[in-house]
Amino acid sequence: MAYPSKNKNDFSHIVRTTKDFQTQRASQGQRVGVINLGCARNLVDSQAILGRLKKNGHRIVDVEHADIAIVNTCSFIEEARKESIDTILDLIELKKQGKIKKVIVAGCLAQRYGQGLVKELEGVDAFIGTPSLNRDDLPSQFQLTPKHFAYVKICESCFNACSFCAIPKIKGKFVSRSIESVVKEVQGLDAKGVKEINIIGQDITAYGMDIYREKALAKLLKELVKVTKNIQWIRLLYAFPAHVTDELIDIMASSPRICPYIDIPLQHISDPLLKSMNRNITTQGTKDLISKMRSRIKNGFIRTTFIVGMPGETEEHFQELKSYVRASRFERVGVFVYSREEDTAAYDMKDQVPAQTKRRRMNELMQLQQEISKEIQQSFVGRTLKVLIDEKQNGVESTCLGRSEYDAPEVDGCVYVQSAQTLKPGDLVDVKITDAYEYDLAGTAV
Repeated sequence: MAYPSKNKNDFSHIVRTTKDFQTQRASQGQRVGVINLGCARNLVDSQAILGRLKKNGHRIVDVEHADIAIVNTCSFIEEARKESIDTILDLIELKKQGKIKKVIVAGCLAQRYGQGLVKELEGVDAFIGTPSLNRDDLPSQFQLTPKHFAYVKICESCFNACSFCAIPKIKGKFVSRSIESVVKEVQGLDAKGVKEINIIGQDITAYGMDIYREKALAKLLKELVKVTKNIQWIRLLYAFPAHVTDELIDIMASSPRICPYIDIPLQHISDPLLKSMNRNITTQGTKDLISKMRSRIKNGFIRTTFIVGMPGETEEHFQELKSYVRASRFERVGVFVYSREEDTAAYDMKDQVPAQTKRRRMNELMQLQQEISKEIQQSFVGRTLKVLIDEKQNGVESTCLGRSEYDAPEVDGCVYVQSAQTLKPGDLVDVKITDAYEYDLAGTAV
């Protein structure tokens, strides 16, 4: 299926808003289920949509038991759009079979392509875009994560205008929540016994620049540490290299409850590519930042991502990236092939890289990182780590699955924990590591 072109006209008379839908037939207590696609930011949006629906009288159920199925879509890159379209078509087929009554499309795909989707996907009953993020709102959330950890979105969109990225066009103007709003939400989670919160946003390091005229993430973290008791891990996801401050590094280094872990997409290391990507940082600036973080944050873990096949990336540029990854020994690395996105500056750039070359470069870089990851994982054998138990391993009575402070939910590995005592989700236990794999660890509860 071809994707509809973005219609620049107003289609508000066709595309229903979240508010319109959440009040529809609430008194009948419709059974509503959601399929969430994309990243953790989307998951927070799904929780907000379901929270409002529940507040208005709907019942939240698994999709297979739902009258109304909502799919919260992602359209960040081509593969995400394909997954979203395939999922929508599957739900339309279930509707034809009479297994569900209505199909609602939410999220980035609806926000980005709008009216064109109405024509292409006639079986969809409503398109509701993405929920807005307001400065002082305390969002009503229906928690989709296990009870012991949660995501907290502190900002939406970004300032950065990276040439390859359509997010600002989809999400609109950068918006931060107030410190008071975030603190109140986190205090509520703390009171419920949540052990881990993951601070998220497209660029959390820009937090506060719109409302406080300064980078206020460090200030927010100090408040969160001060007002919480049960929350043991505060994890930072999606930082922008050019916005990382000394103050942020200092609080990560000094507070034992802030995980020594940061997700900081670097995207490339070659100066010409960083310039064409509009990353606002140089090769040397990147190296200096990573060196500073390594020296000041004890036992720090860095998760990063790189894009290969950006227009104009030569084999020399790619080999420079490989050499940097080999020398830097990042603990966690993801690699993406460049996706040519309409409405981005890179779309019309010359010297587009062939798909086969992009795929080969991705495989090479991932193979290199796999070897590095094996060695890093092996260094944990014999050590004792604090592990947060997530769930029982299916079919194995004495084994649970958990994560160390170096593992973010969903994107990183896990720790297989054997224990003579009964463990339950949310328990924090000391685990002596006995085995290591490419991405996972195994050990025994002490």
